[in-house]
Amino acid sequence: MVQLEKFEKYLIEEFYDDFRSGDMSHKTFTRRVAFIMGSMTAAAAAMTLVGCTPDEVPQTTDPMPTPSPTSKATSPGTATTAVPNAKSPLSVPEGAAGLTTATVSFPANGTEISAYLARPEGSQKGPGVLICHENRGLTPHIQDVARRFAKEGYAALALDLLSREGGTANMDPDAVPGALTQAGAQRHVADFKAAFEYLNGQDFVEEGRIAMVGFCFGGGITWQASTEIQGLKATSAFYGPAPDLAKVPTIKPAVLGVYAENDARITGAMPQLQAALDASTVKHQLKVYPGVDHAFHNDTGERYVEAQATAAWNDTLTWFKDNV
Repeated sequence: MVQLEKFEKYLIEEFYDDFRSGDMSHKTFTRRVAFIMGSMTAAAAAMTLVGCTPDEVPQTTDPMPTPSPTSKATSPGTATTAVPNAKSPLSVPEGAAGLTTATVSFPANGTEISAYLARPEGSQKGPGVLICHENRGLTPHIQDVARRFAKEGYAALALDLLSREGGTANMDPDAVPGALTQAGAQRHVADFKAAFEYLNGQDFVEEGRIAMVGFCFGGGITWQASTEIQGLKATSAFYGPAPDLAKVPTIKPAVLGVYAENDARITGAMPQLQAALDASTVKHQLKVYPGVDHAFHNDTGERYVEAQATAAWNDTLTWFKDNV
């Protein structure tokens, strides 16, 4: 029987829910699972495991999908550019006055990691925030989130966790989740450790005042990073899988968990995490936002809900203000 690792299970179940709700085609669902599992035999077993019927499962003799090239994203520039499909009134376009943005790189385990940096103009020191993207990789939406933090006075660093694979912008979108899971959570956490050192060493960052935020898949990486990156002051994890409960007592930053009421797949496991946090000395708050589903903060998606997304954003800003 196929055994799904934590993030494999998390992503395949998410895509299964999207398929069942009609938000994802059967073809896309199958392609994504195949890229995650590495073979059609394993993909068929995984799809059966999460609830697919026999007629929805591919034949083990079906060929593996071939990644399709995608167009490169444009680099940050000076022209004011709106974020595609952004619905949030908080959206900050590329080129907004008072901000400076750039693609930067830093060393991590013998390679160079690319990241999008957004910060207030000028040389005044301020706090920093590390941003972990969703299972889609580093997208214009996540760059927008970085600019939103920059508008609030943060030096915001959004990593491309697929830098070693050539970067998100150069990959087939259906292959991105598989590349992220195959790389492994430990590689991603190690990259954020290197990012922490990079950001902490910049002359526009107040040393030691660094937070971390992540969304969906990135929320899970943020939870894991909170157990390993000791220098973080605070984290905010948006509807990501919980950390190993045995590691909860090792958490040093103040942690905020953002959950969606209708996201039973993730929110259903919250009570166990709440109990583990309550039994520890970790400063924490887990909050469920009513009437919304998974990914309600992403204003480029169909599940975006302005009122609750804005509330979760403001709660994150307050959490960071109080703890960073």
